[in-house]
Amino acid sequence: MLPEIPQEQKLLSKFQKIEFMKLKAIIVEDEKHSRETLKNLLEKFCEGVEVVGMVNGVKEALEMIPDKNPDVVFLDIELQNGTGFDILTQLPEITFEVIFTTAFDQYAIKAVKFSSLDYLLKPIDLEELQQAVEKAKKAKNKEDYNRQLKTLLQNIKQPKLSKICLSTSDGFEFVNTSEILYCEAGGSYTTFVLKNGKKLLVSKHLKEFELLLLDNHFMRAHNSYLINLKEVKKYVKSDGGYIVMNNDDIVSISRNKKDEFLNAMHTMM
Repeated sequence: MLPEIPQEQKLLSKFQKIEFMKLKAIIVEDEKHSRETLKNLLEKFCEGVEVVGMVNGVKEALEMIPDKNPDVVFLDIELQNGTGFDILTQLPEITFEVIFTTAFDQYAIKAVKFSSLDYLLKPIDLEELQQAVEKAKKAKNKEDYNRQLKTLLQNIKQPKLSKICLSTSDGFEFVNTSEILYCEAGGSYTTFVLKNGKKLLVSKHLKEFELLLLDNHFMRAHNSYLINLKEVKKYVKSDGGYIVMNNDDIVSISRNKKDEFLNAMHTMM
């Protein structure tokens, strides 16, 4: 009779299998030098990553990805014969993690951020690459992940980004930007106050959302508040001036922001 393996040893063995499991990667990049550089970085400095293929265009990627069944795809946004988004929309299903790479196209980067997905700016920083790989190794809720990608692909087709993915302690919330009344800073956290009365706490600074939402009729009215100008009920001059939102919440406005706020409201009217 074989001796029973202690529970601690079983757990350690299971952990080791997970820890050293290979992560199959495909690189989609139209510049040969960039492809080779990324491949070398992954193989030399990212433990457990195996590059199983590299392609330079949309057609080649659509053929290789289903064949190789990768765990992660490093996807250049701008390709000579299309975009990385073209690849995602034409695949019958997405069963892998996506890490976008790009040297430009601010709108595309903004769309990726709106979806809470990972991207790397070229030239690729080694530490950022390692962090992205570690995130890809961790199992994700595939339903949420596919919704993130769906949000991205919907946004990229529109002149303005309309839906944002917010990472909360419970998972992901997919919110139409028009449903946001205002955002309130709380140290390294931001609280989103929605029209339906719901509040969402997100572990990111308000500044990050200010940069994302400025083109969607949002304005930083105060160090602590980012407001949806379309949801302003009134402006009160007394007591130094303050803003009343459509849900009757009172929002402070900085003295040096008053003229900008009034001009913005006048322009919208």
